[in-house]
Amino acid sequence: MDDNADLERRVTAADGPRVSRATLHFGRVVIIGGGCYGSWYAQQLARAIAHGALVAQDIVVVDRDPDCRVGVNVAAGAYAGTPIRLEVAAWADYLEAWLGQGREVLAHDAMVPSPLMPHLCLDWLMARARTRWPERSVAIEPLPATPPMPWERAAPDGRHYVSFATWICPVNCIEPVRCPATRGPRDWSMPTALATYVAEQHPPLDGSLIFHCEHRTFGVGMIDAAQIAEAAETMTSRGDAVDARWLVGTVSHCHGALGLLTVS
Repeated sequence: MDDNADLERRVTAADGPRVSRATLHFGRVVIIGGGCYGSWYAQQLARAIAHGALVAQDIVVVDRDPDCRVGVNVAAGAYAGTPIRLEVAAWADYLEAWLGQGREVLAHDAMVPSPLMPHLCLDWLMARARTRWPERSVAIEPLPATPPMPWERAAPDGRHYVSFATWICPVNCIEPVRCPATRGPRDWSMPTALATYVAEQHPPLDGSLIFHCEHRTFGVGMIDAAQIAEAAETMTSRGDAVDARWLVGTVSHCHGALGLLTVS
């Protein structure tokens, strides 16, 4: 059995249908990208629907290429019986329209990020800040201190990437309580570690806006859309009064993309 088939078998077995697992209900689920990863997520959500583990009104795969893998699958009828469809659009344009509706409208929606996508949540918050404060400087600055994770790298654009893994993880790992790489307990969590990091900064930051991608069903990780929209409201309420700095992160338990968003 090849590595991908073995991974799929283990993910499905670990997160597949169980009698005790409640059915998840969503309004809209938005998958970022319709290529290799996005098509796998769409396949897994279709399986979750077939097994009664998921109910969704709308599953939108966003890709600017109509002939991406999901586009080809849609045309071939691969997702028949599910609400999966392709939206041909740039990611930033789609997120601006979707997330801009506000947290009340997004209360039952979720985003499925790609492991190799840009830090789209940070980009969206920057765009909101520039619209809110056109006369002020909105920028990404280097982090005030190096994050104390086993693996970390600063990018030239000021963003920072962190991981608790010093090994190569399967891209579809569901981050179980027992790490499949170490064979030991996963006694780490990026949201908890970043809360400690923010608390230790001097001068203090004005807060953190951390979006936790949690594995929900059949190996698919999601971020609640209302959480992203609420972060924009938090940023606006604090930034209206004073200059501010926030640590913005899109993270799982093991990995994260970070950026220091400043308004001055």
